[in-house]
Amino acid sequence: MTAWRLLVTEATDGATNMAIDEALLAGRQAGTSPATTRFYAWDPPTVSLGYGQPLDRHVDVVACRALGIGLVRRLTGGSAIYHDGPERELTYSVVASAADVGTPDLLETYRWIGRALLRGLTEIGAPAEMIPVTDGAGPTPAFCFARTGRYEIEVAGRKLVGSAQRRQGGCFLQHGAVVLGVDEPRLRALFPTTADPLSTMTSLEASLGRRPSFDECAAALRSGFETEHGLDLQPGGLDEEEMRAVERLVTERYGTVAWLQSEDRPRGLRSPRPRPAGVGDGRRT
Repeated sequence: MTAWRLLVTEATDGATNMAIDEALLAGRQAGTSPATTRFYAWDPPTVSLGYGQPLDRHVDVVACRALGIGLVRRLTGGSAIYHDGPERELTYSVVASAADVGTPDLLETYRWIGRALLRGLTEIGAPAEMIPVTDGAGPTPAFCFARTGRYEIEVAGRKLVGSAQRRQGGCFLQHGAVVLGVDEPRLRALFPTTADPLSTMTSLEASLGRRPSFDECAAALRSGFETEHGLDLQPGGLDEEEMRAVERLVTERYGTVAWLQSEDRPRGLRSPRPRPAGVGDGRRT
C-alpha cells in the first residue's frame, strides 16, 4: 500500500482553511510535504468564491453579514459555494503530484478522485454515480451546484459534491464540498439570482433519509480512498513549516480585503515569501 497523510482539521474560518490547502500544495511542490487527503469544516459558515469570480449581486454580501457568514476567495476556480458547519457539510481536499496519482492529465485526476469519493459515498448507502461528460453549454452559473462538471458526483441527476482544482507545476490541489444537509432559506438568501438552488443539488440526508455525521462521512471517504487506490492514509498534522506558511497566507492573502474583492489575478500565482512568525492573522473576511 502507498502511504499518504490523512489530515482531519478542526472547523475553522475560511481564510485559514484556504491557507492550509495552499500551504499543502506549496509543500508538495517543494517536496517537503507528503501527498495528503484532508477532511475539514468551517466556523463560521462561509461562502467561498472561485478564483476569478466577481463579487457581485449574485452573492448577497449584506445577507452574509446579517447571518454571520464569512466570505473568502479560493485559490481554485469555479463558482461560489456555501460551506455550512460540520452538521451539514464535509469539505475534502487532495494535494498530490502527478506521480502520486499516476497521471498528469487534469480530467483523469478528477476521475481518480471521483472514483474514491464514489466508493466512499456508496459505502454509506448513497445511490450516487459519477458523471463522466457534460455538454458545458451556457454561461457559468454563480452558484457551484447549479451545474455538474465532468467526473463529479450526482444522485438522481442532482449534484451531491461540488469540486474545483488548481495545478501548479507537476502538483495539484483539488477540494470540494460533500453536502450532508441543506439549509434552504440560507441558500436562497445568499444566492438571490439563483432561481431554485435545490432544483440542481441534493444532499446525503435527502438521498439516505437520514443525515450522516461528519465523522461517519469522513470514515467512509477515507475507506473509499484506501480501497479504491490501495492507499494507506496515516493520520498526521501540519508540521512547523506548513504552519508558518498558513500564518503568512492568512495575513498576506486570504484574510485581506484586496484578495477578496479583486478577481483580476495573475496566472502565475506563487506563495508569499517567508515572514517572521507572530504577525497578526486577519482571519475574518
